[in-house]
Formats: sequence, C-alpha cells, structure tokens
Amino acid sequence: MLDVAMIERALEKTGKSKGGLAQAMGVRAGAVSEILSGIRLIKASEIAPIMEYLELNSVPIMGRVGAGASIEPDLEQVPPEGLGDVELPFAMSEETIAFEVSGDSMLPKYENGDVIIVFREQRYPLSSFYGEEAVVRLKSGERYLKTVERGSSSGLVNLKSFNAKPINGVKLEWIGEIYVTLPRGQIERLRGKTASKNRKAARTGGRSSEK
Repeated sequence: MLDVAMIERALEKTGKSKGGLAQAMGVRAGAVSEILSGIRLIKASEIAPIMEYLELNSVPIMGRVGAGASIEPDLEQVPPEGLGDVELPFAMSEETIAFEVSGDSMLPKYENGDVIIVFREQRYPLSSFYGEEAVVRLKSGERYLKTVERGSSSGLVNLKSFNAKPINGVKLEWIGEIYVTLPRGQIERLRGKTASKNRKAARTGGRSSEK
C-alpha cells in the first residue's frame, strides 16, 4: 500500500527531490507537497511513476536460501549489497528483503530459482511459526527454507521438507516470515521487462541529447 509515510521515507533514503518526483509524475511542483501534507490524494495513474522514481518496487536479494542445499553465509561470497534487486509491479515495504531458493527439497511448492520475500526482522515469537513454512537461520549459521515444527524440548525445532529428511533438534537464530513468493518464470519475465524498459529509456535519452 502506497502512502505518504512511505513516500517521505523513500525521498529521504534515496536523496531524491520533491521536484524530481513531480517531474516523474508529470505534475506541477507543488502537487507533491500537497500530497505529503494531505491536501491532495494520489491518483491511480500516478502510483507507477512514484514507485519507479523512488524505487519503492525494488527489493534486494540478500543471498540464497537452502531448500535441500545447505547455505552457509560465511562461505557464500555474497557482496554486502546482495545479489541485485528484483523489481515488482507493486510497492514493497522497506522492511522486506529477498532470498533466492537453492535446491529442490521443497518441490512442488518451491522450485530452484524462485525468490522468497520475507520481513527483515522477526516480528513474532518462535511458537507462532509452528506448522508454517519460513526462511530460517540456524544458530550455526546455515539458512534454509523449511516448515518449522516444534522440537523435543523448549527452544529446539525440527525443520521439515517435502522431499528430504527432516533436520531435527536445532536452534534458530532468526525466522524470516514469508511475505511474497515469486516463481522463477515470473522473475525472468519481470527482469526482461525491466531490461526492455532500460533499453528504451537509453534510446530515448540518446535521441534527446542529439537535439
């Protein structure tokens, strides 16, 4: 949901200006200030340019998560900024991050190459995730996409897969609550659309600079 608070945070985070946002929206300069002050509502036609200009539809892919494979962050060699961004056709909260699925133990629901968007911070206690699928990080550092089940004693869990043996009696350091799941095919189409848009923008910019 796109709201004023999200726009204000995005302006501050990106360092972009209200004037630049107004230009991207195709409105007069004062319209953005009116939106931020609650005088004016955002029109449906303005949502897409706002999201694109402020990068509100971009989520960083912060690494891979094992669905069969064991992903150890210390050995993964992911740069601090992540593996890149995935751009979505809707606004995303800055509280979210993404992981790419590696492995096939969660087939048929999750495939190798799917992207799982989760909340950056764990918002609920461990017990609330029993019986749910989640991205988890073990105390020993490995990351997995598994179903979380109650363990044999307090603080321990069993991690279950659709197509692999369970991992029993482990402690979790973090649970990433799943927000959105994007199939690999959809990711490829979104990336293709973004690349096409960038090429079009580059051609348009090139013609403009020649005038």
